Amino acid sequence: MALKELSSLEKFLGLKKHNKYSTQGDNKVPVLQSNNGPMVGLLTVCSHLVNEAKRPELLGTSTEHRAMVHQWLEYRVTKVDGCTREEAKTVLKDLNLYLQDKVYLAGNCFTLADALMYYGLHPLVVDLAVHEKEHYVNVTRWFDHLQHYPRLRHHLCPVVVLRNRVYIGGHH
Repeated sequence: MALKELSSLEKFLGLKKHNKYSTQGDNKVPVLQSNNGPMVGLLTVCSHLVNEAKRPELLGTSTEHRAMVHQWLEYRVTKVDGCTREEAKTVLKDLNLYLQDKVYLAGNCFTLADALMYYGLHPLVVDLAVHEKEHYVNVTRWFDHLQHYPRLRHHLCPVVVLRNRVYIGGHH
């Protein structure tokens, strides 16, 4: 999955030169082969691609903003990647609460954190039934917004999101 994400991120960033990637270990950690030697890890490689594309704003525009972006990138790698179905429910519940009054994860603009969380959450959200998506209305809103973000989705299928709630009240 990470290799497709990196390819999509390259396209999103408008990079013309496609890099050579491999994976290492049981967790399939991405490795970028560069002239200066290998770069290991999803966050390291993605940060390099953002810098290569001269899009530093995607990593944050201030020290605090960069820290927030990095925090969400770490959350993606430590909590989302490889989570079980039960852990996914906790991730979605926590994220739903966090996104209650937010459009983006880190601050008021789209960042690399949004892109990588979108890529990481896609397999979880695509498997949710309609009534399950309604339990995570803020995640669903954020996810739908991002899947329509220009050039971001690439290799991923669109996720159907209903605009009107199907179940009113607590009984379904």
